[in-house]
Amino acid sequence: MTGDFSKGSVVKTVLSLAIPMTFAQLLNVAYNIIDRCFIGRIPENATLSMTALGVCMPIITLVAAFANLCGMGAAPLFSMERGRNREEEASYVMGNAFFLLLLIGTALTVLGLVFRRPMLMLFGASDNTYDMAKNYLSIYLLGSVFVMISLGMNHFINAQGFGREGMITVGIGAVINTILDPILIFKLHLGVEGAAIATVIAQFCSALWTLYFLTGHKVLIPLQKRYFRLQASRVKRIMGLGVTGFTMSATNSLVQIACNTNLRFFGGDAYVGVMTIINTVREVIVQPALAVTDSAQPLMSYNYGAKCYGRIKEAIKFISAVGIIYTLVMWFIVHTFPQVFIGLFSKDPQQFEIGIPAMRIYYFGFFMMVLQFIGQTTFVALRRSKQALFFSLLRKVVIVAPLTFLLPRMGFGVYGVFAAEPVSNFIGGAACFLTMMATIWPELTRKERELAQEHEVQEPRKKDTA
Repeated sequence: MTGDFSKGSVVKTVLSLAIPMTFAQLLNVAYNIIDRCFIGRIPENATLSMTALGVCMPIITLVAAFANLCGMGAAPLFSMERGRNREEEASYVMGNAFFLLLLIGTALTVLGLVFRRPMLMLFGASDNTYDMAKNYLSIYLLGSVFVMISLGMNHFINAQGFGREGMITVGIGAVINTILDPILIFKLHLGVEGAAIATVIAQFCSALWTLYFLTGHKVLIPLQKRYFRLQASRVKRIMGLGVTGFTMSATNSLVQIACNTNLRFFGGDAYVGVMTIINTVREVIVQPALAVTDSAQPLMSYNYGAKCYGRIKEAIKFISAVGIIYTLVMWFIVHTFPQVFIGLFSKDPQQFEIGIPAMRIYYFGFFMMVLQFIGQTTFVALRRSKQALFFSLLRKVVIVAPLTFLLPRMGFGVYGVFAAEPVSNFIGGAACFLTMMATIWPELTRKERELAQEHEVQEPRKKDTA
């Protein structure tokens, strides 16, 4: 493994990272999916237990958002510095990111435990679900640091070209979580608390493996303590670029809060449970699309630093074609067989009755979502953080969140909450992708042409000197 992304086939390089990354991201969401599968089969209060877990989801999403703030912010910088052959600066970027993850993870644990009651009530908890939600969240927050390390630092494994090892990071946790869940939930009768304990133990093991690999001899640039010292300018660059990934996750948390609040008001706890199932299915089917776009990011960042602009354009074309085809196929499958997906998490007839139409509405035009991913990835990879941030806020804050409140009150009732998502996909996805193509693509073409002209000028000079 050379980690030189300026050579070889772009398609093969992206696929070499995307395939293991797809499995890695699927395994990553498996933590929550496995919990929900088992919780949905608790003999008593299964539906309420699922709803309680859904109430906790905005906080769980927020923890992931802070992991993205550091990991997704530092990884492109790390790749660019590698492309410029500045390995010491790349080491500082990774070391600073790790120390930030430790600090933020600790702060989230403390703040989450202190303010858990007002947060859970705000996020849609009712008198029927609060105690279960509190018990699950209290345990989960104790493992926040482990979540931050495993999610945030895994970006540096992938950024060095070790896609298989990145997959192992989350694979370890998923396997352990799968083994522990039935034992703790059913055998020891711990219910939702057992699911939380299993998740924390699994994340701890994932974090341990991540640190073991990044401090070993196999990596190109290892994690070393002497690079932990924070520098204000470096932290600013990491945060500036990472704010896009953070905003994407944090605004997901905002939308989850808006959905839970309105669903409980217009429909009750059962509808919050259905949204939990829908979000779980979305987490699964969106991962291959995210893996393809995310796997192209280190390649694009590296080649931008190495001034290989044509390879960036080739990567954009490839991920666009694959992403659109995949999401069109998944839209057809979900629309045709919604009952199959609901049946994975619930046997309650009421969940099927309200869930099938809700799922068809929510996933309408699903392929438009991938256009947002492509645009965001390209903007972040080329350090266009302001554009990436703008379109992230546009889709979630400006479009989805307000529509979640407005549509139910405009005569669409409870299903208006589910309709907000497809509207945002069409508007936000198209705006992000078209803007990227109208700004980034011409710039890459211009830089590519200028570089070719420089080479033409330099060649005669070399011959004359010879």
